[in-house]
Amino acid sequence: MKKIILLTGIIAMLLVISCNQSKEPNIVLLDSEWKFKTGNDLNWAAQGFDDSSWGTIDPKNTWENQGYKGYNGYAWYRCKTLIRSSLKDQSKITDSLQIFLGKIDDCDHVFLNGELIGENGRTIYEKLQPADDYIKQHGLWNTDRRYLLAQNDPRIHWDQENLIAVRCFDHDGPGGMFGKRFEISMTGLRDRLKFDFASSAFVYNPDTTVTKSFTVTNITGTERLKGELKIEATLSDNGISIYSNRSIIELSPHQKIETSATFRKNMAVPAALRVTFTDAATRNKVTEDVEVPYILTPESPSEPRINGAKIFGVRPWSPFHFKVAATGKPPLKYTAADLPEGLVLNPETGLITGSLKKKGEFVVKLTVENQLGYAERDLKIIVGDVISLTPPMGWNSWNCWGLSVSDKKVRQSADAMVSSGLINHGWSYINIDDGWEDTHDKNGNILPNYKFPNMPGLCNYVHSLGLKIGIYSSPGPKTCGGYEGSYGFEAKDAQNYASWGIDYLKYDWCSYGNIAPDPSLDQLKKPYKEMKHALRKANRDIHYSLCQYGMGDVWSWGAEVDGNSWRTTGDIEDTWESLSSIGFSQGPCSPWSAPGRWNDPDMLVVGMVGWGPALRNTRLTPGEQYTHLSLWSLLAAPLLIGCDLEKLDAFTLNLLTNDEVIAVNQDPLGKQAVLIRKCDDFEVWARDLEDGSVAVGLFNKTEKALYVPVEMIDMKLEGKHAMRDLWKQSDLGIVRDHFEMKVLPHGGRLVLLKPKFNQN
Repeated sequence: MKKIILLTGIIAMLLVISCNQSKEPNIVLLDSEWKFKTGNDLNWAAQGFDDSSWGTIDPKNTWENQGYKGYNGYAWYRCKTLIRSSLKDQSKITDSLQIFLGKIDDCDHVFLNGELIGENGRTIYEKLQPADDYIKQHGLWNTDRRYLLAQNDPRIHWDQENLIAVRCFDHDGPGGMFGKRFEISMTGLRDRLKFDFASSAFVYNPDTTVTKSFTVTNITGTERLKGELKIEATLSDNGISIYSNRSIIELSPHQKIETSATFRKNMAVPAALRVTFTDAATRNKVTEDVEVPYILTPESPSEPRINGAKIFGVRPWSPFHFKVAATGKPPLKYTAADLPEGLVLNPETGLITGSLKKKGEFVVKLTVENQLGYAERDLKIIVGDVISLTPPMGWNSWNCWGLSVSDKKVRQSADAMVSSGLINHGWSYINIDDGWEDTHDKNGNILPNYKFPNMPGLCNYVHSLGLKIGIYSSPGPKTCGGYEGSYGFEAKDAQNYASWGIDYLKYDWCSYGNIAPDPSLDQLKKPYKEMKHALRKANRDIHYSLCQYGMGDVWSWGAEVDGNSWRTTGDIEDTWESLSSIGFSQGPCSPWSAPGRWNDPDMLVVGMVGWGPALRNTRLTPGEQYTHLSLWSLLAAPLLIGCDLEKLDAFTLNLLTNDEVIAVNQDPLGKQAVLIRKCDDFEVWARDLEDGSVAVGLFNKTEKALYVPVEMIDMKLEGKHAMRDLWKQSDLGIVRDHFEMKVLPHGGRLVLLKPKFNQN
């Protein structure tokens, strides 16, 4: 009997080992299935607790995407794993054990063998008994969960089964664990040496060379590091080296050095930069790869070209504000034939203003000319009940400045929208997110805080540039940032917004969750209906953006409360996990997309972002950014830039000024793309356009380049079609029945298929 018990124990231990094997012998992986249960009970932290009745879950993806959509509150994860003492033998540095648990939305307690070891990314060193209802901090989803324990910490059971239990709390949107790094290891060289590539962008020089600057930091407190730094650039397609440099560096504790590499490459050709540090004492290496941006969009021609929306909606008597977006060598002259009575066009700026009294439709022929020629295009104006007939395009302060937004930063962003030329491609909104509010006065008027001394003056300034301006609030008493919300002051707030000159309102659920903690469908609609009525009485067209993270399938009723757009997910983050999980989950929302009624998968995370005063370059690779813009354009999503517009690098500006890609987003038909083919490695999405053509996106979900096939019968397309690469703005020839294209890792290709009526 004892032999059977012993054998059973050995088998159990082998099973634990097999579930956590890694190609690297000094790492224990934790990225396979964990046990999972919603609810909250501190007994679930105990090592001996029986979790056999619990479900399983993938820790690399939030619970929203694994059958728990819309769930907010507590949930627990449990994982059993063997921690081998051989980790210490194989590690050159053996002072500490580290446990990586990806990221967690929003906050967490972490237990090892029943003992608390971490909270919200902070290691708990002293023996503490956690409160049953701990402080549930909001917005900690962007914090890496790394817990560091001394190797002799009694909470670690070496060469035995260990139980990791994680208690999570989610306020709203996606919840629970997600990310890439789920593992246990000893601290090593990569934990002592830090490469920072995010503090600056790649610089494209006039002599066709590219420069990348980065820093190397010794983040240890006591150890000096010395070794070789090798920098190599290679072409992605064939691995041919185009640059190589070696140098010896020596770093004192906490010392940071800046270095750079400059090499020549074709701007449109993908390349990779690899940086390797080899420690002189141990010969251990730390290597990081960075994808070099490749610029695909051709420069705008010197001849005039009219860009942006072809259709515009306005309500009777509302102020009319439409900027004709056009490129070409200045000066440009704007004219408009058949402009309805009540509107005027500024011939130097292309700004149409005024008001229209009656409902109806008007077709205006726009002309833009310069010394080299002219361009013409029709603009359809619809005076009716629905506005925002194409998805809004502009900028929002949140992903860049967070709560540190100010009047000065908004004005600078508006100036940069013009000076960068973005305004000439249809980008028009400058939106202030959370952080501007103070309180309501005795008359119920909302007062801006000290950072915004003159809100009407700010609105006038933005309008004077040909742009529009947006604001932020919450239906609850407080905003997500803890500022004054609109609860009980909806009518007054809407009147103030209109009197200031606001054109866009983002209305964020936030503290309304305290008023309706477990909302029914009617309760979800109620606060948005109240603001709907308030906005309609304000006698100004204000785009109404519902921000409540997709609760209650908002896309199915957003139009009922007069929403012009509605968030379908939680907040986006500048990672592939976040981008792909949000973008590729938009299929169920597609039937509800229509002109003036847009599904919103959140803002763009390209360029310099940071969610606060400190900014860094987006963590998305160039390929992932092409996927981002391609997919959002196919989805007819609002395009709201979230980066510092004053620090637009050449790649980001090129990404945001492709008029053929933007035309897909702004197509007047307003029909969202649908998923036509899906497998583990790739997805294909297609969007019908007003002129009968089809925009097709081919997306590679893997980390290796692959060929993505497209069967035209999946789109019900017959006969020959002319195919055009929208990013390169080049014709690719005629296709029929089937085609396939090479797509880079996590990358996207966006093509246009136009029927050829001569089938001979």
